[in-house]
Amino acid sequence: MPYTAEISRTSPSCFLFIVDQSTSMSEEVASGKGTKQKAAGVADSINHWLQELSIKCAKSDGVRDYFHVGVIGYGRKVGPAFVGSIAGREMVPISEIADSPTKIEEKITTVPDGAGGLVEQKVKIPVWFQPTADGGTPMCRATMEAQRILDDWVGQNPAGFPPIVIHITDGEATDGEPTERIRSLTNLATSDGNVLLFNIHLSANPDATPVSFPDSANDLPDEYSKMLFETASLLTPTMRALAKEYGFKTTDKSRGFVLNADMGLLAQAIDIGTRPGNLK
Repeated sequence: MPYTAEISRTSPSCFLFIVDQSTSMSEEVASGKGTKQKAAGVADSINHWLQELSIKCAKSDGVRDYFHVGVIGYGRKVGPAFVGSIAGREMVPISEIADSPTKIEEKITTVPDGAGGLVEQKVKIPVWFQPTADGGTPMCRATMEAQRILDDWVGQNPAGFPPIVIHITDGEATDGEPTERIRSLTNLATSDGNVLLFNIHLSANPDATPVSFPDSANDLPDEYSKMLFETASLLTPTMRALAKEYGFKTTDKSRGFVLNADMGLLAQAIDIGTRPGNLK
């Protein structure tokens, strides 16, 4: 059965975020009782997730490198988007990430409460990734960059748990039609299964009501949302079980696709998409 490989220091897995940093990411979306710029909300969610992953991988002997993590931003520029001492790095072991935040910020943010719900908390969040909103939406180029990085990673870890990609975007690609590029990315595989892709679409379409982990594209508002649904991966059994904990109804045809998430749902979607559940 695929997606059962054990994750350990000698057989790590990896996460790669692909983040839209186009000008439209400066628009406001719902966040708790107020609003927040999309770019800022995405940055807060990723930084909080990196903090939680560091804690999850911490043992008595230090933070163990169960995972490597990368963040690719695409807007005016396409490339690695970490800041500080790990800026410019494509894939970074979680122990190095834990040791190298560029600063600590205190914020009120919406986070999973550990019991399937959400709670607003004032928290101190280390910063490894900062909000950016400038330029177009070169999704094809970003996907090609992600494929290059993950092709190299899979070559070095051919039997490991497959890479998980979280793609967050609010607009249509401005450098071509990305479907085949995305499918080339998800065709990469270890012996345990293909790359797993979550597409999180923060759409500006006025007809785009929130949808979480659908099993059909029938109710989606436009061809672009349908393309992101069709190219997203099917949820694994572990992901479906976690989605159920959060109160989402899924089927064996549900995909890792979320439309018009507020910042709370964005945090839940990232959590569901990044819990393989088989750490050694």
